[in-house]
Amino acid sequence: MVEYSQHIEERLQLRGIEHELPKHVFEKAEERYFDAETGHYVAVMRCQLYNRMREVMVAYVIKQENTILLTIHPLKEGQKNNRISTGRWRKIS
Repeated sequence: MVEYSQHIEERLQLRGIEHELPKHVFEKAEERYFDAETGHYVAVMRCQLYNRMREVMVAYVIKQENTILLTIHPLKEGQKNNRISTGRWRKIS
């Protein structure tokens, strides 16, 4: 079961992001990483956001049978590559 944290609910409202987008990114993303700094998993996917195609990340944790989506935000230019090259994000799929 996929759940939204209170934080992601607030981010969706603050950033004007469609409510279903985090779940869509989580379910359809072909890029997944482990964030060594936070201990969370990260799903990354290009999708339509703010009237253009952007890379969007969704951070999540898995607790027993539940996946909790923690936060969502568009990635800045080079942000993903920087996190990979520094070893912060480690590819898991």
